[in-house]
Amino acid sequence: MTSDKSFTRKYETHKFMKGRGSSKTFFPVVFNDIMGLEDGEIRGVHAKDIVHALKGNVKEGHKFNPVGPLEPDDFGYNPTPSADDRVHVLVCAMSANTPQINSSLLKKMSEVREKASELGIPQMAMMTHIDAACGEIEKDLKNVYRSRHLQNKMKDFSAAVGIPVNCIFPVKNYSEEIDMNNDVDILILSALRKIIDFGDDFIEKMETE
Repeated sequence: MTSDKSFTRKYETHKFMKGRGSSKTFFPVVFNDIMGLEDGEIRGVHAKDIVHALKGNVKEGHKFNPVGPLEPDDFGYNPTPSADDRVHVLVCAMSANTPQINSSLLKKMSEVREKASELGIPQMAMMTHIDAACGEIEKDLKNVYRSRHLQNKMKDFSAAVGIPVNCIFPVKNYSEEIDMNNDVDILILSALRKIIDFGDDFIEKMETE
């Protein structure tokens, strides 16, 4: 979710490589990246396209069209999605620097969340750029859960979109760093751990249906 122009244009799957050379494999978890939500009727991804993605109806590489959503007779539409094509966890990425969310964005998000709930898909959020939003955190990342400013941001976001505060995870983006940083990684891995836990729960639920 962003009030600026979305960088992502295509439906893209990101895999996690494990090992090297002939022993190279991939971890059994992937991220599907989509165009971001933007303010306005013909800007950003359509809520219907996110719903299509949730159901597994969007083909890899499909280029999103802000003017109109994907239709069943379009080349990028997948009419026979497998269980692996379906989304197991809906993750909303939101910058802590974003001001008050516009009503059009809230409307789109509400539509997506309502459909995800109908499909039984767990939902969570990642609040990014926390260091840029709070001077205390910029000085020391360990202040992340002591920052009242960030706590208020998370509560406001929770109230606006309906995602519980305990399902909103603050993370710092790698931007200027050259080397890995444990404090940065701990926050990212904490969010990833919860994504995997939610995904496991959803898969178990699918198998029992």
